[in-house]
Amino acid sequence: MRDTGGRGQGPGRGTGGAGSQGGPGAARRTPKSTGGTGRGRPGGAAGRPSPDDDPFDLPFADDRRRPASGDGRPGERRANPGEGRSGERRASSGEGRSGERRPNSGGERSGERRSNPGEGRSGERRPGSGEGRSADRRPGPGEGPEDRGRGRTPGEARDGRRGRADQWDDGEEHPARDGRTRPDGARARGEVPRPRGAAPRRPAEGAQRRTSDGDPRGRRPGESPRRDGDLPPRGLRRDGDLPPRGLRRDGDLPPRGPRRPPPRPPRPPVVLRLGNPRRRLKFGMIVMTFILSIFAGRLIQMQGLDTKFYEGVAAGQRMITETIPAKRGSIADVNGNPLATSVEAREVAIDPSKVHPDVRAKVANALAAELGKPLQEITAKLSRTHTQYQLLAKDVDPAVATRLVKAGIPALTTKKQYRRVYLAGDLAGTLVGFVGTDGTGLGGLEESRNSVLAGKDGKLRVEQGRFGQRIPMTHSQRQPPVDGSDIRLTIDRDLQWAAQKSIAEQVKAAGAESGTVIVMDVKTAQIVAMANAPELDLNDWRNAPAANYVNRAAADVFEPGSTNKVITAAAALEAGVVRPTTTFRVKDNIRCYDRTLRDAEPHPTETMTFQEAIAKSSNVATIMAARKVGSQGLHDMLKAFGFGAKPGGGVPGEEAGLLPDYKSWSGSQSCTIAYGQGVSVTALQTASVYQTIANGGVRIAPQMVAGTTGPDGRFVPAPPGKQTRVVSDRTAKEITAMLESAVSEEGTGGLAAIPGYRVAGKTGTANRYDPKLGRYEGYTASFVGFAPADAPQLVVLSVLQNPQKGHFGGQLAAPVFKQVMTFAIKSRKIPPTSSTASPVRLSAGQ
Repeated sequence: MRDTGGRGQGPGRGTGGAGSQGGPGAARRTPKSTGGTGRGRPGGAAGRPSPDDDPFDLPFADDRRRPASGDGRPGERRANPGEGRSGERRASSGEGRSGERRPNSGGERSGERRSNPGEGRSGERRPGSGEGRSADRRPGPGEGPEDRGRGRTPGEARDGRRGRADQWDDGEEHPARDGRTRPDGARARGEVPRPRGAAPRRPAEGAQRRTSDGDPRGRRPGESPRRDGDLPPRGLRRDGDLPPRGLRRDGDLPPRGPRRPPPRPPRPPVVLRLGNPRRRLKFGMIVMTFILSIFAGRLIQMQGLDTKFYEGVAAGQRMITETIPAKRGSIADVNGNPLATSVEAREVAIDPSKVHPDVRAKVANALAAELGKPLQEITAKLSRTHTQYQLLAKDVDPAVATRLVKAGIPALTTKKQYRRVYLAGDLAGTLVGFVGTDGTGLGGLEESRNSVLAGKDGKLRVEQGRFGQRIPMTHSQRQPPVDGSDIRLTIDRDLQWAAQKSIAEQVKAAGAESGTVIVMDVKTAQIVAMANAPELDLNDWRNAPAANYVNRAAADVFEPGSTNKVITAAAALEAGVVRPTTTFRVKDNIRCYDRTLRDAEPHPTETMTFQEAIAKSSNVATIMAARKVGSQGLHDMLKAFGFGAKPGGGVPGEEAGLLPDYKSWSGSQSCTIAYGQGVSVTALQTASVYQTIANGGVRIAPQMVAGTTGPDGRFVPAPPGKQTRVVSDRTAKEITAMLESAVSEEGTGGLAAIPGYRVAGKTGTANRYDPKLGRYEGYTASFVGFAPADAPQLVVLSVLQNPQKGHFGGQLAAPVFKQVMTFAIKSRKIPPTSSTASPVRLSAGQ
């Protein structure tokens, strides 16, 4: 058999051959081929054409029909994934081309080497290196079949295995004979389409049989590898041997350069097309119908379904609610004389945006003159033209507001209101209290009885226009206000004035920090006067110090001192451990646990009765009587007189004081509390103690309010205070006799005596605890008593805190008691006492 040279070497290969793969320019083998060693043709020079080579000898078309798949070499094809080039089938991934098995995936193919990038497989040099593939080169002029290499013999059959040139491997006729062409997909895969109606293709006989050389195509040893559809040389070709141009395989013609995609045709110019007017009209009608349906649905919802809702919203925008202020109730004394009242006033406001700049200065001058405001303040408010409301003044007299309205000032509005007027100035200022700018009580009775005095504001609902003008002939709703109730106090205005005058003068004379006077009715416990110094001026309360806002008579706590000895005497007399005539051997000092307590003045040891000890205010004798009673008995009596609890009665600012439990008393405290040190009380609590003694031992809760008068004008008296029996009438009378002796010439309260009247009372001098310093500093001087002693009607208490000119109660507080009590006796026309006091034994043996 004869072998023509290709890219590789065939079975009859020389040294180093690795087997041919077929492809463009691949060798065609004949039975007489013996193989060659050259890269181009067997036995010939590389690149030299053979006379038998014909460029149209292959069955595929020219380069323009190159298959899409493959490795891109002309003339090569793959029948299926298992076949190699030129129709060969690969046995496995380990087999090389032309039936040889690869040694491994990473090694070189057997007998194959690459000399440089320009060479192909099996020593073949690629066209890109400057050499043409053997058998790919077209014959030049003058070259014959013998110059083109050794091809098939004239008598050689087209297909060496099947023996017929016009049939394919499966016995079908050549497509060129019946005029059929291959489809592009079949040509790319190396397949030949079957004739229409032909039976399924079966593999040719011996196609899967292997030879002794391991050829997978079943060729006999020495047989030349041949591809399906090979044609004989041009000179030996019969009619019809050349396949049609559509069925030629790639590589049948000499290779050409890489094919470039044809240029894109130029993009046609943009042509503005006018839409179909009928379609536009239809689309527009649909959109308009949709929009109108939304409006129609919304209209139905608003006017049909939600009518009530929108009616309410519209009415709410038109309707405004104006507050009709209620008149605050007045505060009057026991005789109906007003201490605080409300009068009609106006609130003046303006809209600066409606005041023309040319008249702004003139308007500012007029407003400042009438309202009594600084011109700069009014000018600043008128210059705020970005606002529509500026409050100019409150509590304006109605006559002034009327003049401003008649002056024709643009955009000026007035509103009715009430202002609080305190006709008495500072009379009972801390007791009455004051109101703020909004009409709410901020101190005294104005605060504690605010709910009774304030009343309830009314409402007026009217319809107004866009600019705030009231729409005439429209519906309006008016809820009338409910005025507050008037309060009538138990305070006597005249007696209150006398008490304030007396304590203010004495505070100033003694250089004291403050002072308090309380006048109380014995039979009813009504407070007739409650004065503080310094007092609060209600017409100028904003400029007063905050300390003056406090009702000291009910809020300030202090240690009572000797005024508290009546409670120790009541406890001893009620317990029966002493009588007024019981005698004591009294020194001027006494040892009480770790402390030595002394009398106010030193004196030699003497014998005195208990009544004399109270009259002379002996601390030592009082401690001796308290030891007979015991700490628990003394504590219970203090609590029965109201210590440690608020007096009640609605007095503004009242405090409970401080009464420690007897179990917590220290050794010295059990002695000091007996004469009023170590316990804290208020002036109101101390006055209540002497009201109890003067009332025969019955304590009545203090009263401040006599009654109220409602808007209907009906007076409702306040209920009487709660009554409690504290001591027996006998004990009360015995203590009254002791207190009457204390006001005598032999007692400490001689400065409180009133000619023509029997007076019972007790002086008090106590060390004062200063909370600011955190220690005892200064004194508290006090005097409390009642008159007439035989038929008590009034109790008067006077207290001076931290006096600088003297500190004894009989020296500083007793004169205040005398002045106030004298005025009260004259004011109430209390007749002089007709009887005289019974003689009192002041010392033992007398």
